[in-house]
Amino acid sequence: MTSKMSKEISITKRSGKKEKFSPDKINKILQWACADTKGVSFEQVAMNAHLQFFEGITSKDIHNILIEAAAGLITEETPQYQDVASRLLNYQLRKEVWGGKDAPRLFDFVKTNIEVNKVYDPEILSWYDKKDFDKLNDYIDHNRDLDFTYAGIKQLCEKYLVQDRVSKTIFETPQFAYMLIAMTLFKNYHEKRLDYVKRAYNAFSKHKINLPTPLMAGVRTTLKSYASCMLITVDDTLKSIFASNNAIGFATANRYGIGINFSRIRATNSPVQNGTVVHTGPIPYLKMYEAAVKSCHQNGIRGGSATANVAFFHKDIEDILVLKNNAGTDDNRVRKLDYCIAFDGLFYERFLKNQNITLFSYHEAPELWNNFGMPGFKELYEKAEKNNNLKYKKTINARELFMLFSKERFETGRMYVFNADHVNSHGTWTEQVDTTNLCVEVTHPLKPIYNIDDTNGEIGVCILAAVNLLEIKDDTDMEHTCDIIVRMLDELIDHQNYFAPAAANFAKKRRSLGIGITNLAAIFAREGVKYWDKKAPNIAARLMESVSYYLINASAELAGEKGPCEKYVYTKFSRGILPIDTYKKDVDEFVTEKLHQDWEELREKIRKNGLRNSTLTALMPCESSAVIQSSTNGIEPPRSLITSKRSKAGIVPSVVPGVEKYGEHYTLAFEMPSNEGYLKVVAALQKFVDMSISTNLYYNVNKYPDRKVSQNDLIKDILTAYKYGIKTLYYTNTYDGDTQTALNKPTTSEPAKQEGVVTDDSGCAGGACTL
Repeated sequence: MTSKMSKEISITKRSGKKEKFSPDKINKILQWACADTKGVSFEQVAMNAHLQFFEGITSKDIHNILIEAAAGLITEETPQYQDVASRLLNYQLRKEVWGGKDAPRLFDFVKTNIEVNKVYDPEILSWYDKKDFDKLNDYIDHNRDLDFTYAGIKQLCEKYLVQDRVSKTIFETPQFAYMLIAMTLFKNYHEKRLDYVKRAYNAFSKHKINLPTPLMAGVRTTLKSYASCMLITVDDTLKSIFASNNAIGFATANRYGIGINFSRIRATNSPVQNGTVVHTGPIPYLKMYEAAVKSCHQNGIRGGSATANVAFFHKDIEDILVLKNNAGTDDNRVRKLDYCIAFDGLFYERFLKNQNITLFSYHEAPELWNNFGMPGFKELYEKAEKNNNLKYKKTINARELFMLFSKERFETGRMYVFNADHVNSHGTWTEQVDTTNLCVEVTHPLKPIYNIDDTNGEIGVCILAAVNLLEIKDDTDMEHTCDIIVRMLDELIDHQNYFAPAAANFAKKRRSLGIGITNLAAIFAREGVKYWDKKAPNIAARLMESVSYYLINASAELAGEKGPCEKYVYTKFSRGILPIDTYKKDVDEFVTEKLHQDWEELREKIRKNGLRNSTLTALMPCESSAVIQSSTNGIEPPRSLITSKRSKAGIVPSVVPGVEKYGEHYTLAFEMPSNEGYLKVVAALQKFVDMSISTNLYYNVNKYPDRKVSQNDLIKDILTAYKYGIKTLYYTNTYDGDTQTALNKPTTSEPAKQEGVVTDDSGCAGGACTL
């Protein structure tokens, strides 16, 4: 402690009362924070604080300085200081929320947050009686708050715990939040209700289940909008174009990430009203959608974002591919949207043969768009090419188009890939799917709307969560965890409100879920396996088989209790076809692991009961929510063992799990020799996934002559992904020694990211679909 500490100065308490400064109190707090943690020193924290006291300094300011001092000592050699910083932050949180060291009773706590603070849903008090509250109160283990790392509790405080976002007043602590989420989700389980609430609470508080941002931040409040993203397709009419914009605005305001399919908007200079009007093409409407997405900030938690989908054969594709490019003016650029280009085997074949492709306008050849990705598309496409009556078409070289695409994909990082034939052949739907969501892991069939109250259309809704693989002990644990996830998300579909009838129409009739995994990198590190090792795809396959099997089993059990979803008949499950029947068989080249589950018994259960949910699996990013659990992001290799996560509230060091035990075995993203091993891991996972996977690719420019990534490598990775049945590709990430970023070059709206700092890209799962 500095000499100033011994001076007779006073500090201002939280109550406003002043008292004499006591160095002993600081030492006591630091000793408590460091107790039972090996390799840390409370004296070191005090020295690192460099405390300079002054008359009237607040006790809260002192405490914040101590927290930052402990956090500043977190390194790869001394990761234990994250536990010290966490305990100090928990101590502060409890004082602010509880008013002391002891937690209030659950019933009293909820009543205060309903009647005084007005942040919880008043209906909670009608769902459970006082006896229920007392039983659940005794089940809460507030000591689990101390299991959070510093990054985890910091993320909760800044983003997920219910609070007044203007005054920054927080109204709850983590265990209360987890219990209230469980109580809300299982409120209608009148039989075994408290049992399911307890099981769900355990799964949340022990970090077995990764909860998405809208659910974690919103369930238990009056704001009943918990889906992570929505998907909408736009028809080639003004009514549909403007109705879709209306829906996008409402969805963004309700905290959804957006996936738009604008591919059916006819090409520039196409005729309207028998040629009396010349069409502007899709770009002016994309500007409108961009404005709608960026007009709302989502409750102080994240900004609005959207991915716009288009087929490769749209006549305006060459102009669309450069919409994020820095060159050009605002008149011909739409930079604040991301873009997903849909390809298929026909395109890749012509690319490899250096042949031409033909571009069309929807108004002349709607059958191409309405069958893209489905059996028979190739024949329809070739017939249209030969049809001389089609006036608004254009022939270009497939290789030239793909070179342009790969160039823009690398330079912006945010031109995504959608392999339409894989999505449809290896998906659960029998209907055509040509659209994906913000983070490209969700794939739904859609119907356009023509006004915001349209009850015939279908807007896809993403109901997401993830299994934290590192916290699952065995198959029994996996079965119980999957049962909780399926049941809670199925309840969520009915509990939440919807911004438009078409969204409710989709959600309640199809009951589609997207459940992913997180902490895969930690599993590999624990096993001493790198992503490029031959063992890696087999480990991934075995894990994902277990997840997929128990999720489908849980849905079949639930269908036996409540009946299958209304549109179950439109799924391949209803025909006895499972994901293990439709995957790309090239995967068998490197996945030699045999199936471990009794799929035939499950197939019989599905035949008997049906399924409650049309889809069950989608592997999303978990960038934001993974921080809470000290988890690596989804299926991704980390960029470093300690990553500085930058959010709206500053930079927080986040340490990979198990760094002291198996840190040396982690695969670091930019140290991979190539993307091939990683793509094989993704393909092994995709074998068991009924929707898709947010698949990122990584390029370290220092490995290339003249520090220039070969365009051949970029294209090779896309073709490798296609060969192995991977449905979608997400970011292209680059590293040049100065920056690690999903953007090789900064754009007007998205600055390059600092070295070692990963932005909390909450426009998207970890989070939007970023969970």
